[in-house]
Amino acid sequence: MGVVSYNITASDKETFDRDGYWISPKLLDDETIERLRAAHERIWKKDYDGAGHALHPFKLSDNPFALRKFDNGWWINDEVRDVVTDPNLGQMAAELLGEDEIRLWHDQVIYKPGASGQETNAGNVGWHQDYGYWRASSTSNMVTVWIALQDTDLHNGGMMTILGSHKWGAVEGSDTFFEQDMTKLKQRFATRDWVEEPCILKAGQASFHHALTFHGSSTNYSDSPRLSVVAHLMPGDTYYREGRASHDNVRLLGPRPQFGQRFDNEYFPLLYSKK
Repeated sequence: MGVVSYNITASDKETFDRDGYWISPKLLDDETIERLRAAHERIWKKDYDGAGHALHPFKLSDNPFALRKFDNGWWINDEVRDVVTDPNLGQMAAELLGEDEIRLWHDQVIYKPGASGQETNAGNVGWHQDYGYWRASSTSNMVTVWIALQDTDLHNGGMMTILGSHKWGAVEGSDTFFEQDMTKLKQRFATRDWVEEPCILKAGQASFHHALTFHGSSTNYSDSPRLSVVAHLMPGDTYYREGRASHDNVRLLGPRPQFGQRFDNEYFPLLYSKK
């Protein structure tokens, strides 16, 4: 159980810097993939490991096509914890971001139901920047590791990125994950070259995308759910930044969080340190 070791090459880093994302080789073996797929089923049934508790208890939607998303799955599931806190993920993130230390910001367990060919936007993830939600953190030099638990392409609702959009900086109003009208969002954000590129992944591969890279996903037309486990990673010295944005993670700094306080306690485990 765990993530395969892989050393980022100069070409990998060049691709990430140019495009805003990079697709890894297969990082999970077949046994680990199956265990994570089984973990999905347990999570949605609220079969939690240990005395784990959720920051936000999950409630299934009445819409069978609605996206399911569970934050901080590592709190309540051992298989998810083993993967999203794996040092090998931390090392790859450090090399791509040019950082000496990497911590877990938080994870997500995401389930996109199959629509069996029906047209529905209930499972759409709107075009957004992850940093649109993370402005309480001191840096945008963060990365999301989206791990596929089955072969994934546009037919089953795979992710799409906008090439080079991480170079646009933090775009106002880009916290649009839950807005499902992709065309309307494109009209809002496509004020420069808008080149959509699908992330085509085999089971066990991961897409590493920068926190400023615009991305989203559309309908899963297949008969099966699209399953993924996602690790959001940050530099080890990231701290709480003063501003108008907030995030649930801020409460994990304690009852009176201070601007400048580092996200470095037990809720933000250290994955990798070069020091």
